[in-house]
Amino acid sequence: MAPAPLQPGLFRNMAALQGLGWLKGFLRLSSQKETDMHIQQMIATHPEVKGHTAGRLLRCIEECHDCAAVCTSCADACLAEPMVEQLRQCIRLNLDCADICATAGAIASRRTGSNIEVIRAVIDACGTACRACGEECRKHAGMHEHCRICAESCMRCAEACRDALGDLH
Repeated sequence: MAPAPLQPGLFRNMAALQGLGWLKGFLRLSSQKETDMHIQQMIATHPEVKGHTAGRLLRCIEECHDCAAVCTSCADACLAEPMVEQLRQCIRLNLDCADICATAGAIASRRTGSNIEVIRAVIDACGTACRACGEECRKHAGMHEHCRICAESCMRCAEACRDALGDLH
C-alpha cells in the first residue's frame, strides 16, 4: 500500500520549518554532550585514573567516536548519490577514517596498564586519516551537504588527535 500523499498546505511555510534548523542542532548538541559526559564519567571513575583525566585526550576520544559515526553516514549517503562513481575515493576514505577513528577511540579509552606507544601511533594514524578524508570531502562539499558536515567533523577530529598527542608522554 502506497503512503498517503501530503495534504496541500500542510507545509505552507517551508521557510519557517527551515528556520527550525537551530532546534536540530541543539538536539544533536545536547545528545552529543550527554554521550561526551558518559565517556568522561566512565574514564574519571576508572580505578587507575582516580578522577585525574587528561582533558585533551578525552576530547580526542569523543571526537573519534563522533567522527566514526559521521564518516560511516557520509559513505552511506555517497552511495545513494546518482553520481556515486565520482565519489568512490570519498567513500573509500570515509570508510577508512571511520574504522581508524573507532579503533583510536576504543584504544585511547583503555586506562588499565600502559601501552603508550600504540596509543600514540593509533591517534597519529587517526589524525592522518581524518585529514585525508576531510580534504576529500571538502572537494564535494559544494554539491553534497553530507560531505561538508563530514569534512568539518574530520578536521575537528584531526585537531583533537594532534592536541591529545601532547598529553601522552
